[in-house]
Amino acid sequence: MDFALGLLIFGWVFVLIWVPLVVYSQRKMHPEALFTLFFAELWERFSFYGMRAILILYMTKVLFDQMAQGEADARAYGIYGAYNALLYASPLIGGILADRIMGFRHAVITGGIFMALGQFALATTAGNDLGETPFFLGLALLTIGNGFFKPNISSFLGTFYDKNDTRKDSAFTIFYMGINIGAFLAPLTCGYLAQRVDWSLGFLAAGLGMVVGVFVFWRNMRKFGEKGMPPDPADYRAPWQFGLSKQVLIIVASLAAIPVFSLLINAEVVTDYILLIGGLGVIGYLLYTSLTAEDKEEGQRMIVFIFLFFFHMVFWTLFEQAGGSLNILADRYVNLHGMEASQLQALNPLYIILLAPVFSWIWTKLGQAKREPRTPIKFFLGLLQMAIGYFVIVWGIRSVIGTADAGTLIPLFFLLGMYFFHTTGELSLSPVGLSVVTKLSPAKVVGFV
Repeated sequence: MDFALGLLIFGWVFVLIWVPLVVYSQRKMHPEALFTLFFAELWERFSFYGMRAILILYMTKVLFDQMAQGEADARAYGIYGAYNALLYASPLIGGILADRIMGFRHAVITGGIFMALGQFALATTAGNDLGETPFFLGLALLTIGNGFFKPNISSFLGTFYDKNDTRKDSAFTIFYMGINIGAFLAPLTCGYLAQRVDWSLGFLAAGLGMVVGVFVFWRNMRKFGEKGMPPDPADYRAPWQFGLSKQVLIIVASLAAIPVFSLLINAEVVTDYILLIGGLGVIGYLLYTSLTAEDKEEGQRMIVFIFLFFFHMVFWTLFEQAGGSLNILADRYVNLHGMEASQLQALNPLYIILLAPVFSWIWTKLGQAKREPRTPIKFFLGLLQMAIGYFVIVWGIRSVIGTADAGTLIPLFFLLGMYFFHTTGELSLSPVGLSVVTKLSPAKVVGFV
């Protein structure tokens, strides 16, 4: 059997056994809403990571195939960087809108629909050789949709638990497991379809995954009770400007923003400067919120959050090379033994699925012994392991430099080792990062942060 196809089949069989075990073992400990959000996020992450696994490869191999390799790589890296920067920036707006106007429910559904449309736009572009314009429109739709969806589904989960609820970290660990199950299946599936069958099928599968996620969320909204509704439902739907409600105007404004985001992704240098200014503005806003908080303790918690936020940003900047430069490295310079480079993107989530219970057990035991590291120490451990991972791949590169055969490929185990340390770093930092948002942030800005 084709090794790449074997990986795909193994992945689906593994998940179909693993997911029921996770849900069944935890179903009586948590609200039903957790498992609805678990599956909705699972499919959203399937959509996102499926596209991420093939995006830069599609650009360098297909979209910019008329350019010299160096030029195509530079163009693809620039677009990938601008797109990812906007992905991380767009939730700032989506979080504010959810907190103050939309509520978490409408934000999640709106974001899911935009992202599904974005994936279908990419699939149409890849299947019909329509050029760059619809490609950038697809990325713009994904960016806008991510802004509505990503910050709000995890913040929504936090509303089902009190601040001091001992189940909260466990709930976010389960939720994080859902993220990584989707992220594990996506590269195996979308990567195989894109690189072995047709690029358009990879993007199409990602779009269908997003449709499933939206349907799961919408179909089970009764389990949310009164949570996640707009702060003022009547005002949200009442005519406001030009005879249109805030609900309609948000959609209209989002549609109007599509060409703007498309241009920003295309003009990556301009985007870099805009996001630098915007990032400084965000830090200023958070500092202002902390210094003017009526509750002094709340303000101090916000200062701690800003400190952790900076290191969180550094970690994810390094981590996101997985879909960019590290993906290209795997495709061209690593001995893949018959699999596709895009499928290697499943390594990180597979490690997480296997190691998350181990880390959860370790933190629990340390907590019982009153020796669990504080959150800043966990952040430090995460960054340290990220650095070790990069040292491993540098070791692999140096091992083949100067060999007699100039075409010698980097042994696969160096890439396996790098992603292992990146994963253990992520497990030290990321689940805690999700939980710390709802623990340290004032209620009025929880969606924003």
